[in-house]
Amino acid sequence: MDGVVDFEYTSWMEEIVRPAREMGILIFEDRKFADIGHVSKTQMLGHQRIATWADIVTAHRISGPDIIDGIHAAWGEVGRKGSVLILAQMSSSGNLLDARYTEKTVASCKGMPGVCGFIGNGSDPLSISSLRESVGPEKLILTPGINFDPRQSVMGQRYGHPTEAIRSGADAVIVGSGIIRSDSVSKAAAQYANATMDEM
Repeated sequence: MDGVVDFEYTSWMEEIVRPAREMGILIFEDRKFADIGHVSKTQMLGHQRIATWADIVTAHRISGPDIIDGIHAAWGEVGRKGSVLILAQMSSSGNLLDARYTEKTVASCKGMPGVCGFIGNGSDPLSISSLRESVGPEKLILTPGINFDPRQSVMGQRYGHPTEAIRSGADAVIVGSGIIRSDSVSKAAAQYANATMDEM
């Protein structure tokens, strides 16, 4: 949502959130919260009012476990419930989330009821397999860094194929540039969805 330059809350709620709720579609905000619990709560309740419409958000574990409490406190303040996906891996080149960080993150979060799963490295099937082994079957793994065409990589992003991600243990893939940079957004979205579902 940070990339939407003309965000207007009333229009967002009417044009996106209301239809999604009518269709039973969860709204996932890939916000990557990273601060302490109090600050994350404030951000959830800020001008975008994420707590009022997001059902799932992403967060880093680096600042401590209170970040999860802060996010859930924001949902509680607006009378809603949601869940958090924790970044255990990243697909960008040069990132600092090494194997030891991943191991500690999973160990500290996989028993938390407010955490529904983890974000894995979609560009590397071996990383996904290793993450699945650590996480077990109880929590979800979602993987960004997915694109049919790895040549679209810019600014350190690395890509993997959706079928390889699912085959390696991901439950779902997150596709950004592969869809929004395509000539036909709806056609591209359908292609990624079909490739993912076929592998499942």
